[in-house]
Amino acid sequence: MKNYRYLFPLLLAAILAVSLSCGKKAPPSLADNYPNRILMDKSKIRPDDGDSFHYDTLTIRVLGMDTPEIRHDEHGFFEDQPFGRDAAALTQQIFAEAQRIEYVPYQNDKYGRLLAHVFVDGELLSEKLIRAGLAYETVSHYGDNGFPDLAEHILKVAEASPKPQFEPPWKWRQEHRKEPEAQ
Repeated sequence: MKNYRYLFPLLLAAILAVSLSCGKKAPPSLADNYPNRILMDKSKIRPDDGDSFHYDTLTIRVLGMDTPEIRHDEHGFFEDQPFGRDAAALTQQIFAEAQRIEYVPYQNDKYGRLLAHVFVDGELLSEKLIRAGLAYETVSHYGDNGFPDLAEHILKVAEASPKPQFEPPWKWRQEHRKEPEAQ
């Protein structure tokens, strides 16, 4: 036993470290500030574009960002805006890889979509697309929509992120929306 005396303190330290680490909680996320967030069933999410999707019977428009448009004949967009498919694909990929998707509802917009902040594994979906350079932040135009802490966070993320390499979607929509042809 004399040769193993030096191992006892190491073994004790290892046991103590393992027992302490088992009781650690994950660091708090922005989502933790919203106990009214609604957990989503991933199987009921149907992608649309980068900043909106269908969930069960709802159409959800994500607050805090504006991504480039994709072709929607029914809305008068007969072509994709550059990077529109990239933004839509990234949103779809983020959802596919997520463990937990939640939303905090705000209100319906004039198109009947539910405006909501969407959290993916505790992080804002808008933050992920802004960081990727595939979305413009919308807080500076629309305000905080009753979520001042989230708005401040989105603005900080946008300031630290690369500027998108496409025309702002609001401007592109003005220039490219056409009336569908009568049949």
